[in-house]
Amino acid sequence: MSTRRRSIWFWPLLAFTIVVCAFLIVPVGMSMLAGVTRNYFIGIESGVTLEWVIKVWNDYRHTILLSIQIALACLLCTLLLGVPAAYALARANNKVTRVIEELLVMPVAIPGLATALALIVTFGNWGGFRRSWLIILVGHVLFTLPFMVRSVLAVLASIDLKSLEEGARSLGANFTQRFFGIVLPNCRAGIVAGSLMVVTLSIGEFNMTLLLHTPLTPTLPVGLADAYASLRLEVGSAYTLIFFVIIIPLLIALQWASQPVNLARSALPRRVASTS
Repeated sequence: MSTRRRSIWFWPLLAFTIVVCAFLIVPVGMSMLAGVTRNYFIGIESGVTLEWVIKVWNDYRHTILLSIQIALACLLCTLLLGVPAAYALARANNKVTRVIEELLVMPVAIPGLATALALIVTFGNWGGFRRSWLIILVGHVLFTLPFMVRSVLAVLASIDLKSLEEGARSLGANFTQRFFGIVLPNCRAGIVAGSLMVVTLSIGEFNMTLLLHTPLTPTLPVGLADAYASLRLEVGSAYTLIFFVIIIPLLIALQWASQPVNLARSALPRRVASTS
């Protein structure tokens, strides 16, 4: 009876899933197609060309490279700050740490423009800092850090971290060996999930960056808005195409990095044995 019920609902659910996927993917595909169409208002019969892609790369290359630079720097900062913070919150797990965890989410709840204004008020008199891309990096770290902390914390909360560390300590492992041999390998999935969100959010962040950037530090979303303001739909669509060409390999690389590595797990017993 249950098998028949599943077979009855399978096709309607599959059709619904396909419709939802098409609703999400088709507009993106149409936009990317417009980026290689000679005249989108005439249609594909006007011809296919890379003229718009070349124009975007020549005119806006600096915004793309700056966004990648900021995103990678943001990822490094969130890893150095977020992973230890999540570990400390998971180890303590009391009322104070829960309050701290909620406070970490505040930059996400506050509009990006408000956060950018707060940074300008705070660092506006730091001339060189205000005019550099570093102030954008600070804003992106504030915005993305909660995603890294929450992703890692969720994984650490799902395992018996205390028992694992106690077992390693009983075998003679010091804190460094426990952290790199026990904690990091077990929260690998959370680190990769957080990294995916940090990179994509940083590259695509617009509201905060619009207020923080200067004429010398326009990022990819700012350049994309400028491209759409050029009144040529093909230019903005070509910019979108380049964005996907850049972001998809980064996401694939991070997904590949999430594959389990047994060497990291097997290294601890050898190190512990060598200290015994």
